[in-house]
Amino acid sequence: MGYRTLAVGPDATAEIEVKRSRFLAVLRRVGSEEDARALTGELRRTHHDARHHCSAFVIGPRQQLQRSNDDGEPAGTAGMPMLQVLLGAGISDVAAVVVRWFGGTLLGAGGLVRAYGDAVTAALAAAGFVEREQLALADLELPHADAGRVESELRANGVTVLGTDYAAVATLHLAVADLNRLRELVAVATSGTAELVETGSRWIDLPT
Repeated sequence: MGYRTLAVGPDATAEIEVKRSRFLAVLRRVGSEEDARALTGELRRTHHDARHHCSAFVIGPRQQLQRSNDDGEPAGTAGMPMLQVLLGAGISDVAAVVVRWFGGTLLGAGGLVRAYGDAVTAALAAAGFVEREQLALADLELPHADAGRVESELRANGVTVLGTDYAAVATLHLAVADLNRLRELVAVATSGTAELVETGSRWIDLPT
């Protein structure tokens, strides 16, 4: 069972303005609570002239770690709406910070909820995503002359090839959800002359 997260790369950002208040939303892929809090600290230093640096993050394959912070806004009007947008998008391992510069006009509770939620929604629209799945890993040793052909056949059948090492023989590093199916594909591609070596499992980013 996998989950959706941000693609590795620059932060996704968006800025909106509501009654002269500016809201800058920044989304970053994170792997821990410490990473998420580091984003808030970084933006506090960068935008020290802003009044609020509200935050929310979701971490874990089942979105099991969830936190939000209103940073001085009325309770429930900033961090929680931001968190709800992240949860509604079905993503995890993501931190969101919205930096607010006060424009002189009070927005009221409803206006704040909409503004913070809309800022995160706008940043999500600018973001790239990947599916992250826990796949079984296996190595396949082949003669150099066969490696390119076998790799192409495996890729054509949906096998993720993480890389190839070339030494005395070529070693394909593979990742799949179903090892039994991979064994069948390898048997066909190599006429039964090659054997897989299982090497464990790990979470892998797959393009959406």
